[in-house]
Amino acid sequence: MQNINGTASAGKRGESVRSDCFFEISLKESGGIALNIKSKVNVMYGEAIRKQILDLCSFFDVKNADITFEDAGALPYIIAARFEAAIGKLDSNIVKEYLPEFIPENKYTSQKDKLRRSRLYLPGNEPKFFINAGLHKPDGVILDLEDSVAPAEKDAAKLLVRNALRAVNFYGCERMVRINQLPRGLDDLKYVIPHNVHVVLLPKAESAQQIIDVEQEITKIKTLHNITEDVYIMPIIESALGVIKAYEIAIASKLNCALAIGLEDYTADLGTQRTNEGRESFFARCMVINAAKAAGIQAIDTVFSDVNDMEGLRVSVLESKALGFEGKGCIHPRQVNVVHEAFAPTPEEVEKAKKIVEAYNAAVASGSGVVALGSKMIDAPVVKRAFNTLKLQEKLGN
Repeated sequence: MQNINGTASAGKRGESVRSDCFFEISLKESGGIALNIKSKVNVMYGEAIRKQILDLCSFFDVKNADITFEDAGALPYIIAARFEAAIGKLDSNIVKEYLPEFIPENKYTSQKDKLRRSRLYLPGNEPKFFINAGLHKPDGVILDLEDSVAPAEKDAAKLLVRNALRAVNFYGCERMVRINQLPRGLDDLKYVIPHNVHVVLLPKAESAQQIIDVEQEITKIKTLHNITEDVYIMPIIESALGVIKAYEIAIASKLNCALAIGLEDYTADLGTQRTNEGRESFFARCMVINAAKAAGIQAIDTVFSDVNDMEGLRVSVLESKALGFEGKGCIHPRQVNVVHEAFAPTPEEVEKAKKIVEAYNAAVASGSGVVALGSKMIDAPVVKRAFNTLKLQEKLGN
């Protein structure tokens, strides 16, 4: 590294920036390391920041450089990611990774049938959103490397997401990452699979082979790092072709835990406008639900894009629930509680389900093959739905 000349920068700067930082690194032939640090927290943490930057220089074998660092309250894992991003621009052959400590709070696992009512999207290049995301109690957080990240920021986002998986406490939320569209997304996996990601979201899914490719790459990385826990896959259907092939996508891998739909890209593919009423996407949503149910996995609805319309969101979730979806995407923390409340069984649904299950248990105990509630005969699908309602209520802890 010491023999390379050049200047590179990474990060964000400006008055509106918070919980982030900016590096400009200029390599030179001699003179050692010259640091110019501008930090809003310099009085309290200036020496710690200086020490970390010098440690980073040592790790990446940077011996002679002029380094400007502008800090807006960045945590150490963010500083490390931004420095590494700048170094990567100076030398694309570097393979070393500077990994922050993996905190104990992040070593929990997930399950294939985990409750996934809400999943909160967090842009992968905006660390200010990472820190408190878990406090809003979504069922899952999605560290996004795809649509919310500008092309020029994607390499830096991979490092930020990798470090966040290790250093940010998400308070028990399922840890998800949306990778980029294939084939680029396959390279993203090496930045997330070794760091206890639970679910990989695959955007623009259009064939079973894409799912197989992702599964094979996950398996290869797991083997390399001696990982035994399952990493699940959630394909996102976002095109007319994806809708038509939804079932073959849903059954392409035993690691598929859910099938999701993304309506912004889908309606653009159709050449139409997305509406709250959703008439233009009704066929696609039903196809995704049926494909998921036929494959024995969850069906997850798209995001509701108006973060100020809570009543519209509630109506949308109730419609999703009525169609058969089990979860919905969130793009703002304030949407989480509304989604949870709308997906929860109503007291009337719970009471009816209890009566049906009691009637079923009584029929089984008496050896009768007929289940009746009052004068009404109850068939097997109704009993199954009642059990599912009570199972959901139990998962919600009510």
